[in-house]
Amino acid sequence: MTTTSFLKIRGSEIVDADDRPVMLRGASLGGWMLMENFITGYPASEQGQRQEILDVLGPEKYEFFFDRFLEYFFTEDDARYLQSLGLNLLRLPLNYRHFEDDMRPFEIKESGFKHLDRAINLCAKYGIYTILDLHALPGYQNMSWHSDNPTHVASFWLHKHFQDRTVHLWEVFAERYKDNPWVAGYNPMNEPWDPTERMIEPVYRRLVDAIHKVDPRHLIFLEGNRYSKDFHMFSAPLPGIVYSNHDYAQPGHIEGGPYPGYTAGQYFDSEVLEETFLSLSRFMLEHQVPIWVGEFGPVYTGDPAADAMRYQVLRDQLEIYKHYGAHWAIWLWKDIGLQGIMSTAPDSPWMQRIGAFVAKKARLGADHWGGRDIHIRHLIEPLEKVMALEFPNYRPGPYGGANNRIRRLVRTILLSEALLPEFAELFGGMSETEIDEMMQSFLFKNCVIRQSLAQILAEYAH
Repeated sequence: MTTTSFLKIRGSEIVDADDRPVMLRGASLGGWMLMENFITGYPASEQGQRQEILDVLGPEKYEFFFDRFLEYFFTEDDARYLQSLGLNLLRLPLNYRHFEDDMRPFEIKESGFKHLDRAINLCAKYGIYTILDLHALPGYQNMSWHSDNPTHVASFWLHKHFQDRTVHLWEVFAERYKDNPWVAGYNPMNEPWDPTERMIEPVYRRLVDAIHKVDPRHLIFLEGNRYSKDFHMFSAPLPGIVYSNHDYAQPGHIEGGPYPGYTAGQYFDSEVLEETFLSLSRFMLEHQVPIWVGEFGPVYTGDPAADAMRYQVLRDQLEIYKHYGAHWAIWLWKDIGLQGIMSTAPDSPWMQRIGAFVAKKARLGADHWGGRDIHIRHLIEPLEKVMALEFPNYRPGPYGGANNRIRRLVRTILLSEALLPEFAELFGGMSETEIDEMMQSFLFKNCVIRQSLAQILAEYAH
């Protein structure tokens, strides 16, 4: 492991101890210590999946099941390959449940650090910085599956208890990693959605003060409100802070149209992508502070022509980030085929076991990200018509109004929860040997690399 120094901010740059600029460019290890349904194949929320598998396997095999998953999902081979692409950053999304139990708040579980410490040390061995990203907070900082929220309510903003627990968690993280310069910094809250717009800055100030009291040397990465897109409620930038947006281009979504061309009635080309980036980055540019695009990246369809257009979207975004000196971490490192740099092989034991279920989940449109409702329009359309007729001014959420709420409640909660027992039963009766062999599907050596994506990232890594 080579030595390094703590990173710091100089104007709009991130620099090392010798004031040499450092560009952070890498990927996110989504689906690992914060699991997501589209990444590994389960329905609904991580906590729902875990409870159903616990009921099917029992405590001992349950622990073995998820420990093997965490072990094999990121190993030294992954770190070595990340380095080979020329990338120097891995963002580590975390679920608070690894470190604290809801029934025993403020009591830290040391076992939660087993795989986190391992990943940080492996990355350091290969000269890769890590950023700790609390992706799921107590009480849920947004209303989506990716904060492990089984509901559509972000209760974090409603109860000081959840905020107190989050502050305590970050005090623990800061104490543990305060002397590790390969930890580039802390990302205290992924994709917040404070509906009042009044809570987010005071909560951020409290988190920053608590972290800096324990650890004044590490950078802190703060995201905008409304899923890391909105900074208008912030006052002057705080010292030692890198501000982060998430920049998912509409043509790269599952329903994206031709590029350049029209998606959802709007024309998109590289100029429009640049305008979007500048809008998301206005706060940082006006205050001349560093920009970190903490998430971006298209999803892929399997259609060569459509995916070639997705790669062009990606290239255009990377050119924009390069031009404006923005740091970035693409979403996603590894999955079962939708978005990752690599994926489990179609003939792997994991995919052989869950493949038919994943097809059923797709038919029901159960995943919000990467899923479509084309096969259940007979369920969705009547609700959309009723809401449009009876409640034309109903605007319950950040995107899509009533239709977004219908999708969230019907597809990603109602139908997804109903699928959970069926998913868990896929693993009923398995021995530990069979579980181990199945989880080896996630080993780097057994995965399929999306070569075109890897080559583009390598090209823009420097």
